[in-house]
Amino acid sequence: MCGIAGFLNFKADFMFRKDEYNHVLKNMCDILYHRGPDENGTILSKCYGLAHTRLSIIDLDNGKQPMTAVASGNTYRIVYNGEIYNTEELRKNLCELGWKFETTSDTEVILIGFIEFGIRIADMLNGIFAFFVVDENNKAAYLVRDQVGVKPLYYTIFEDTVIFSSEIKGIFEFPDIEPKISKKGLNEVLSLGPAKTYGCGVFEGINEVKPGHYIEMTYDDIREHQYWGLTAEEHTKSYEETVEITRYLVEDSIKRQMVSDVPIATFLSGGIDSSIVSAVCAKELKKKNEKLGTFSFDFVDNEKYFVSNSFQPSRDRPFVDIMINAIDSDHRYLECNNKDLFDNLFASVDVRDLPTMADVDSSMLYFCRLVKPYYKVVLTGECADEIFGGYPWFHKKECFDADIFPWSMDVSARQTVLKDELIAELGMEEYIKRAYNMTIEETPKLTGEDKTEARRREISYLNMKWFMQTLLDRMDRTSMCSGLEARVPFADIRIMQFMYNVPWKMKSGNGVEKMLLRDAMKGFLPDEVLFRKKSPYPKTYDPAYEKMLGDAVIEVISDASQPLNMLTDKKKVMAFVKEKKDYGKPWYGQLMAGPQMLAYLLQINYWMKKYHLSI
Repeated sequence: MCGIAGFLNFKADFMFRKDEYNHVLKNMCDILYHRGPDENGTILSKCYGLAHTRLSIIDLDNGKQPMTAVASGNTYRIVYNGEIYNTEELRKNLCELGWKFETTSDTEVILIGFIEFGIRIADMLNGIFAFFVVDENNKAAYLVRDQVGVKPLYYTIFEDTVIFSSEIKGIFEFPDIEPKISKKGLNEVLSLGPAKTYGCGVFEGINEVKPGHYIEMTYDDIREHQYWGLTAEEHTKSYEETVEITRYLVEDSIKRQMVSDVPIATFLSGGIDSSIVSAVCAKELKKKNEKLGTFSFDFVDNEKYFVSNSFQPSRDRPFVDIMINAIDSDHRYLECNNKDLFDNLFASVDVRDLPTMADVDSSMLYFCRLVKPYYKVVLTGECADEIFGGYPWFHKKECFDADIFPWSMDVSARQTVLKDELIAELGMEEYIKRAYNMTIEETPKLTGEDKTEARRREISYLNMKWFMQTLLDRMDRTSMCSGLEARVPFADIRIMQFMYNVPWKMKSGNGVEKMLLRDAMKGFLPDEVLFRKKSPYPKTYDPAYEKMLGDAVIEVISDASQPLNMLTDKKKVMAFVKEKKDYGKPWYGQLMAGPQMLAYLLQINYWMKKYHLSI
């Protein structure tokens, strides 16, 4: 994994002020250093500049970037972040076409593939990626993002110059690009956050390359194109055939994502998803007489304060222990205390450049820092719930019938502490409704499909386009902040496309969430884990943490100079801090309840101060 950044304007001459723009490239490298601490490189040409920071995973000695290739007198260059899991198939194909390779890196495969196939190479890639590639002689360049959106890529257009970066902060290193927030951006944070509209960078003028899209830049034009998307097709396989295909796809994806020139580990929560990934990895490593490293996460004294609820019915530790014994992994239990959890609330804003999922992000950021001294690459169970239908809102009738995002149905909870005039000015309900309808209208559907199954598609598509993206953002930023590469084998495009068309009665047989996945992976996991009721990522229930948050919020609103006071009503905030919090009634997802609202407010205040934002 890596960080990429740069700028391009085919009508400009950046060499005219080369010292200034070389300095810009250096600053871009410096601010993205955490994404690639092993080495970095820059290159400045007449009409573009490229910066790259590298985390060495494949071809440690020869995979340096920016990478250049010359063919038929044309010069091509690339900066790339990601991993391509069908690299060997593509390399073999290109070799058969007469190409020769100087490295074993996937970077070179993409670059040579681009020379041979043009931008069509994007749709041939199975992996996680974001890259910029330029055909210098023909004055054509492309910003490309993977089909699912695992790897981030942002850009802006300033006076005909396209400036891009893996993270928003890199764009702000370009001269005259200043962080600003508009009414739209505030709505993203207050009405939709910690989610955000795909394609939107929240800051004014900042755009995100959408998953499955690329930006084409020529001398005369800048255009956005979609090269991949889910399609609705009739499912004609029997249940037995569907189970067999699912098992093959899941196992194959995990095996492919084990490719690495450095040791790999997994995050193991004791839930079905991470346990499947860990079991397959452990089985493959044992063939080489190697033992899998695994990590589980919890909070200090959580056994004392944990309260079971419908969203989080059980603690992870007993199921982690079962899995460790079953797969014989080299396991480490990691715990986070209240102070580290609180302190990392603000660090998690730094890494995402936006308010985050509060302590859901801050704890993962903390844990990733603890994992990095042991491993550079980890595999996780992320995305299975969105693809296989694991979340409660796939199953609850009120969510099925609601004409709103099912993980954030109570809009009033977001407005509890805001100024009445701000609520009216933003038109929060209308903004949410437009965002929701946009996705509903673009949902791929099958002609003649009954209303119930069509609605299932909508909920599935909503989850993959919104909720899954928030979690992928979280996983990328919290891991890459420490130079740790996190891979998500369930987010394989083959799995996504196949499962999108599997009828709900197959996915959730007998009303059991993810029953298809459970049936497909029988034999890999002990039954206690295979049939465990879903329990999400852990969170703390320690009242001392809630008090810490409440005290901090009171301190902020008591200082009139703090930007949070531009948004909130002091009396409302005080009342909210004092009231008893319902941990089982989240306002976003499964984990963000009352305490997380306090944490989110603190993050918003910190974010506005950091970027000098005003309304």
